[in-house]
Order: sequence, then C-alpha cells, then structure tokens
Amino acid sequence: QVQLVESGGGSVQPGGSLSLSCAMSGSISSMYDMAWYRRAPGKERTLVASIANGGTTNYAGSVKGRFTISRDNAKNTVYLEMNSLKPEDTAVYYCNARSLVPLDSSEYWGQGTQVTVSL
Repeated sequence: QVQLVESGGGSVQPGGSLSLSCAMSGSISSMYDMAWYRRAPGKERTLVASIANGGTTNYAGSVKGRFTISRDNAKNTVYLEMNSLKPEDTAVYYCNARSLVPLDSSEYWGQGTQVTVSL
C-alpha cells in the first residue's frame, strides 16, 4: 500500500522560509512523477510544482522564483523549499504521486500539511 507522508509545515512571517518533505512508503518513488499541490481557504486545490522522474520541473506562476521542488529517489522523498513566503501562500499543501507504469493510472495523495504565513 502506497503512502505519502508530508512534514515540515508550520507558521512563518511574510518573507520567511519553510521546507516541506514528502516521504513515500510501499513503493519506489522513481516509478512516479511527483508534485505538490495546495488548497487555500475557500479555494480549490491547485498545482504548486511538479518534478518528473528525470528531474524536469514545472511551477505555478505565482511561486516561480520563490519555490524549489526537488527529489531524492534514494530516500523515496520529494521536497519543496519555499522562500519569500507571502500571506497568499497560506494553504494546506499536499504531496502527489502519479504512476509512470504503462497502463497504470494510480495516483496517490498525502494527508496534507498546513502552511500559514502571517504577521
């Protein structure tokens, strides 16, 4: 059974930094494209950043230049480094994994971790 467990959320003042981690168990992360999504209060869940197994990254325009996604397949872990945080970054952040196995549409989500940016 594949599980994704996020950690590293918390509260920070505007301009601060936080680092999120997402550890996968029950499978091998190199078999998945990985991503971070977030859901702000009263809004739908949206893509923050994604990283393919080969390392290609993609970012939402609102976080480009401030956030960095990375992965360590040896540790079955994906990371999100968040700098210059803004109040509008406040949200629950979710880790996502999508299978790369042909004909396998499996997708998994973590339970989410709260990030709050305020004075």
